[in-house]
Amino acid sequence: MMKRVELIAPCHFGLESVLKREIIDLGYEITEVEDGRVTFGGDAEAVCRANIGLRSAERILIKCGSFHAETFEELFQGTGAIAWEEWIPEDGKFWVTKAASVKSKLFSPSDIQSVMKKAMVERMKRTYHREIFAESGDPFPVRVFLHKDEVTVGLDTTGDSLHKRGYRKLTAKAPIAENLAAALLMLTPWNGSRILVDPFCGSGTFPIEAAMMAAHMAPGMNREFTAMQWPHLIPASYWKDAKEEAKEEVDLTVQTDIQGYDIDPDMIKIARANARLAGVENLIHFQVRPVEQLSHPKKYGFLIANPPYGERLEEKEALPALYRTIGERYAALDCWSMYLITAYDQAEKDIGRKADKNRKIYNGMMKTYFYQFQGPKPPKKDNPQR
Repeated sequence: MMKRVELIAPCHFGLESVLKREIIDLGYEITEVEDGRVTFGGDAEAVCRANIGLRSAERILIKCGSFHAETFEELFQGTGAIAWEEWIPEDGKFWVTKAASVKSKLFSPSDIQSVMKKAMVERMKRTYHREIFAESGDPFPVRVFLHKDEVTVGLDTTGDSLHKRGYRKLTAKAPIAENLAAALLMLTPWNGSRILVDPFCGSGTFPIEAAMMAAHMAPGMNREFTAMQWPHLIPASYWKDAKEEAKEEVDLTVQTDIQGYDIDPDMIKIARANARLAGVENLIHFQVRPVEQLSHPKKYGFLIANPPYGERLEEKEALPALYRTIGERYAALDCWSMYLITAYDQAEKDIGRKADKNRKIYNGMMKTYFYQFQGPKPPKKDNPQR
């Protein structure tokens, strides 16, 4: 059984504060926040609850060790000093699935991976008193980060990245990752009782993530994780309990006003199918509608979108007019807020208004801007008890 450990949750650069808040809300204590990852204390139960419940994380790693290494010899010794036998059984299949290096003397991922694998094998030979490992058992993928020659080694409990909720079978051509969409929603004051419109909804990610939040539906409820195959560390009953806990939270009777529009009828079909798979199709209204026709009769709503940023040349020429249209349609809405993630750096100029806040977020390797145009807060509803 697993003792109390440190767990590492990687996330998109620039969204560490969102993930930190989520982890605290789950009831765990943060031990460190770095660029692109948050470390917190937890146990076997925490591995299950974090994988199932965190919306903005990419995966959950068990921290196996950390050490300083400027040479491959130091990397070999440091890796070999980790008690791998506490984690990996004799027949376990183990490998270094990813190595990332920033500002470190060791930077070749493939060399780092092979040196570490050798060191792990040597350690296992000594512990299990054998020369050859069949590796016919369950998978134990290892991930390593090097930052300024400090090496952090983690065992990946997740498998397929957490952004894969299991509902998105079909995608748009430039889809936004589910965990990024969720994190951006959490950066806004939106909640399930407020109006939300995505005028460029593509395969439906923003509206679906919003509907799941409104219904308190945990993102990882309906998927599998690598660590489910590690009963010696995490008993199956823990996974069952965490999924039960998540199921009890779900409330599909909630009243929502969440809308997704797209100019492409095929995209709307895909978005509807994805919403159905996610179990939230009744909470979202999808419609074929170009951005020129964007309107809403009510006040105090939220626009959130991942509009085109013109990766291809012919699209680039259409951008100024498109963003002007976004600006005009937004101005016509009464007391609304607007949140856009885009790599287009002339967005504010063409929209015709400076954003109240602008946040740099790395979407993969691409630098994007999260422009936040904040509308007025709705008046407080009178408290009938007063």
